[in-house]
Amino acid sequence: QVQLVESGGGLVQPGGSLRLSCAASGIIFSIYTMGWYRQAPGKQRELVVSISSGGGTKAADSVKGRFAISRDNAKNTVYLQANSLKPEDTAVYYCNAEYGVTSYWGQGTQLTVSS
Repeated sequence: QVQLVESGGGLVQPGGSLRLSCAASGIIFSIYTMGWYRQAPGKQRELVVSISSGGGTKAADSVKGRFAISRDNAKNTVYLQANSLKPEDTAVYYCNAEYGVTSYWGQGTQLTVSS
């Protein structure tokens, strides 16, 4: 059974930082492209950052220079380091694992940026 379990969400003040984690099980983690998506109320889910099996990364323009993704294949875990957080970063953040046409999602974790 495939599981993606996110953790690390919470309430952060503007300008603050947070690290999200996603622990995967039931998949050959190292071959999957891992991504972090987010969905704010009333908006569509959007890709934030992703990292390929080879370590190449992509980031949405809105988070470039502020967010970074990394992976630890030994721990089957992917991380999202979010810095210089803004209120517009408030959303439910979802972990995604993709390989070919196969895609798995985590349950999501809430990140709220507010003073």
